[in-house]
Amino acid sequence: MSLGVVAIVGSPNVGKSTLFNRIVGSRSAIVDNTPGITRDRLYQKATWLTKDFYLIDTGGIELKNRPFQEEIRTQAEIAIKEADLIIFVADAKLGLTGDDKLVARMLYKCKKPIILAVNKVDSIEKIDEASEFYALGLGDPLPISSEHGIGVGDLLDKVVKMLPNRKDKDYKDAIKFSIIGRPNVGKSTLVNALVGENRVIVSNISGTTRDATDTKFTHNQQDYVVIDTSGLKKRGKIFESIDKYSALRTLKAIDRADIALFLIDASVGITEQDKHVVGYAHDAHKAIIFLVNKWDIKKKELEANSFIKEVKKQFKFLDYSNVLFISALKKSNIEKVFNEIKQTHESFNKRVKTSVLNDVVLDAVQMNESPDFKGGRLKVYYAEQISVAPPTFVFFVNNPSYAHFSYLRYLENRLREAFSYQNVPLKMVLRRKN
Repeated sequence: MSLGVVAIVGSPNVGKSTLFNRIVGSRSAIVDNTPGITRDRLYQKATWLTKDFYLIDTGGIELKNRPFQEEIRTQAEIAIKEADLIIFVADAKLGLTGDDKLVARMLYKCKKPIILAVNKVDSIEKIDEASEFYALGLGDPLPISSEHGIGVGDLLDKVVKMLPNRKDKDYKDAIKFSIIGRPNVGKSTLVNALVGENRVIVSNISGTTRDATDTKFTHNQQDYVVIDTSGLKKRGKIFESIDKYSALRTLKAIDRADIALFLIDASVGITEQDKHVVGYAHDAHKAIIFLVNKWDIKKKELEANSFIKEVKKQFKFLDYSNVLFISALKKSNIEKVFNEIKQTHESFNKRVKTSVLNDVVLDAVQMNESPDFKGGRLKVYYAEQISVAPPTFVFFVNNPSYAHFSYLRYLENRLREAFSYQNVPLKMVLRRKN
């Protein structure tokens, strides 16, 4: 299921970021009473009543010519274009302002569903203060308090009711993978090498690929769908609109794929930006394969083993992912990439018999008992696999609070060794045995 997109827009300092944080349940957006703090767009998943959607926080739109105002307005316009639904936030304490009217004029043109949320209504006595916003002609104002949570539940009820239900294309037995990485690492060239023909634009200009493109093809009688994405740039450093538009597209592409091929430029090496990009796929519990591209340029200067060690060092949370060295331009080791994708897909969807699983788990427990932690020692009675993609295991124990993370990591490693889980995340769930 494709996730809907909700954009929060409004003039400065009306509480957009506070509302964003309230909905996603964290302090992801910077909250400050200085107008113009949120210059960029923030993307994050949110959930309400079991329905997931993307939420976008935007900078304040205003008439005054403040620093970065042109960039802020551009980003808000793009967020509106990306969104399926708009939450327009106004400030009850300020009353109806010229900036509110400016935002309303922008929204008249977008022809998207709009919820008008009047913020900072902190008590029932102040609900009438929202009535003047009827003048905007955007429907019934919904009084809320982002800071105190008043009315936010009603707002989210309307959001999930108004969001469209869209289904992804059904590719049946095809293996779906995405190609992610920083701009200009060779993603489009790799697509062409895998597909065997020039299906996407290839250029050395950063950001040429502006959208995620599905390409279905067959290799050795196996169907594949490659979801090609444009490069991500680290948030807060780039204001160019195409890069920001690409970020949400990349998130969507990662969600729709089972496997992410993470491309690293051998001629540049590993950067902090690489960690930022791969973090999206890791957080989404996708299988991840490292591909070091342009290795033909650097192979005389670097030994493969030392590069692998550096990858493992920089991406400790992905020590289960393999590293392949390729040249997309010269099509070297492309067949190895296909083999790795196919094996990873099988591993990602592997289901283990309960009896075999428990043999491995109980052997692991006997070989290495859990240490004392939080006043007790964890006892594992039995385990079962409850789902695949990613493989998810439930361990029935005496008390989940006794589980130290290092012991869970030990159990995870035993499962990887026993069942050859490579490149895929394993989800471990602890439940108290009744």
